[in-house]
Amino acid sequence: MSRRRFIAGVVLAVTPLGATASAQEYKAQQAAKVARIGYLGPTLAANPHMIEAFLQGLRDLGYVEGRNVVIEYRSAEGKLERYPALVAELLGLKVDVIFVPGTPAALAAKEATRTVPIVFVAATDPVADGLVTSLARPGGNVTGFSSLAPELVGKRLELLNRPFRGSVGSPSSGSQVPSPNSRRRTC
Repeated sequence: MSRRRFIAGVVLAVTPLGATASAQEYKAQQAAKVARIGYLGPTLAANPHMIEAFLQGLRDLGYVEGRNVVIEYRSAEGKLERYPALVAELLGLKVDVIFVPGTPAALAAKEATRTVPIVFVAATDPVADGLVTSLARPGGNVTGFSSLAPELVGKRLELLNRPFRGSVGSPSSGSQVPSPNSRRRTC
């Protein structure tokens, strides 16, 4: 199995819709190699639902922990200054990819390696934080999902507007009576 396809699988594992849409195709292309994932989080015990969702996404793609994938869990136990040492441990174990839930761990991993792929899931602004060059073309070995991408504001407004059939009302004070022409059409 190619490295690119494996990384795509890890990304799909954290995307429920993508995982279900591509699971059958992806299962058919798996090889016998046991994949090794480094999972680095701030506190593993505090987020069992995130770990279970991650494992379920992997299972949906045909990866079962202990059978065809090994996951090396590391927790900073709330001490973010531990990230560099934990990343070094994971790199010493020759992981194929490092999975991180947030920006601080992703930055520590990016600082430590330019070759091992890093997948993050909850970076607020990965471009401003220096994780990626751009959202469209992350570049380097870091990729993932952003929760508040400024580039998506227009699209979010567009999606928000759809239920209202393309019209957006403008705020007014209680003393003003809206006229029938007070709504503006949008594209």
